[in-house]
Amino acid sequence: MSKEAPLNTSTPLLGKNVMITRARAQAGSLARRIEELGGSVIECATIQIEPPKSYAALDAAIETIREYDWLIFTSINGVEQFLARAERLNRSAADLKTIQVAAIGPETASRLKSAGINDCLVPRQYRAESLLELLAAESMRGKKVLIPRAAKARDILPESLKEWGAEVNVVEAYRTVAPPVDGSALKKLFRQGRVDVITFTSSSTVANFAGLFSGERLADVLDGVTVACIGPITQATVEELGGHADVVALEFTIDGLVCALVEFFARSAGNGVNA
Repeated sequence: MSKEAPLNTSTPLLGKNVMITRARAQAGSLARRIEELGGSVIECATIQIEPPKSYAALDAAIETIREYDWLIFTSINGVEQFLARAERLNRSAADLKTIQVAAIGPETASRLKSAGINDCLVPRQYRAESLLELLAAESMRGKKVLIPRAAKARDILPESLKEWGAEVNVVEAYRTVAPPVDGSALKKLFRQGRVDVITFTSSSTVANFAGLFSGERLADVLDGVTVACIGPITQATVEELGGHADVVALEFTIDGLVCALVEFFARSAGNGVNA
């Protein structure tokens, strides 16, 4: 572990080596926040965003977009791919005027707004279960719903909507894959105690990280490391794989994760604990 430094309210992460496992293309905002707060960033992307194997299903859905009643985005990646393909097919925000749009998370909603899609349903908690609570008040029977998302994702949203009588079309908008990682160098970092904090921003980041240590218990790999998760779904994956989450964001965003980390180290300093 790095040498413990007194907590400073302007640099509460001073002296902390923080590993980011988020996709490299999306790690910038988290890395900047950590560095602003005094931490040192170790980038170790355990997921990579790639196009779907085929755009056929997504393109077909966009071509017939006006037939849908609801368009639901579960991540900013789904929005980016949808908008890019829509532009190629000469579709615009005007084609969504008669469709109700929902987004899980402020980043996702913000990207939609930048594309001219302002009227968007966003749950207070940024997870499928919270969106379902809002949609439960709607009459979903007979409604046609489009969900552009990752090839592999939780099925609670589409399955629940189908149970309520909706016609749901889940199309692959992108894939998350495990990028090449120098496993030996990564293991050396942990064995030498050069990682103080590791952040997980999705279940995929956890699963792919654990896969790099095949045959080793996650709890053993992360012994002495503060494990920070963006929310309870990610936390559950850590625990399923034999680890333990020390920090879980109450708001499931990058800002929420950073705030949770700061509060954790503030409490530890106040209790006289070397976190």
